[in-house]
Amino acid sequence: MRINTNTAAMNTYTKYTAAANAKASALEKLSSGSRINSAADDAAGLAISNKMTAQISGMKQARSNAQDGISLIQTAEGALEETGKMLNRMRDLTLQAGNDTLQDEDRAEIISEMKTLVSNINDINNNTKFNGKELFTTGGKQTFTFQVGANAGETATAEIGSMNATGLGMDDLVARLKGTDASKVFDENYARNKFTTDVLHTKAGTYTDTVYKKGALGILDDAIKKVSDQRAQLGAAQNGLSHTINSLEATTTNLASANSRIKDVDMAQEMTSYTSSNILLQAATSMLSQANSMPQSVMTLLQNIG
Repeated sequence: MRINTNTAAMNTYTKYTAAANAKASALEKLSSGSRINSAADDAAGLAISNKMTAQISGMKQARSNAQDGISLIQTAEGALEETGKMLNRMRDLTLQAGNDTLQDEDRAEIISEMKTLVSNINDINNNTKFNGKELFTTGGKQTFTFQVGANAGETATAEIGSMNATGLGMDDLVARLKGTDASKVFDENYARNKFTTDVLHTKAGTYTDTVYKKGALGILDDAIKKVSDQRAQLGAAQNGLSHTINSLEATTTNLASANSRIKDVDMAQEMTSYTSSNILLQAATSMLSQANSMPQSVMTLLQNIG
């Protein structure tokens, strides 16, 4: 037995340290719920998990962006629904004005209501906003872009055109409605009972402007079609965003599951490791005490010899 170097104690202490570290590691994993708490636990696993976490976070934000996009589209679509109702009302008024039972005063009231409807259509176009952003332009089209993926370039778009009187091709009709004198609106050749005016009817050879060539009904039908076409485009864009949201939810769930297998701790397995480490630590503590007492037994032997 050598007393200058207590090899047994040194070996036992090494085992004691390993058991203590294993117990501490198991305790950290159990308390955090994560298998990887530092790069030392699993450097490659940590790198993969961090990338997955970034993707998951990005997809959650992308899903939120897509939902905001749907809300924007629904706001625009609701405005277009009201515009369509007003155009249909104008069409009904046009048909009503062509009835011989009406007097000029009645038709003047119809013109007044149509003016109001045109004004309301323009107000909807100019005042419809989402989060302070105007949805309709006063001319031309604008494209709304939505970031619907976790990576650059993963976008969706919705194009919205001008839905005011000009955008709907109603300028000539509006120009005729601006007159306040009913006699100037009605065609004098048909002033008695028919609403055969430059606003509502076509009479070949009398007028050459667009309204008279086409007639108010034709102009209103074209405007109604433009609104319907725009709503159809927005509906398609909304459906696309809905499908994107469903895809993002499925992908996010799958990535989260994969990330969990890499990063999250198996509680049952780690509890077993903790229990094992705790037992080994207690045993090492006891054996270390025994190893440290061995030199003392040599001293006792020497004292007995003396």
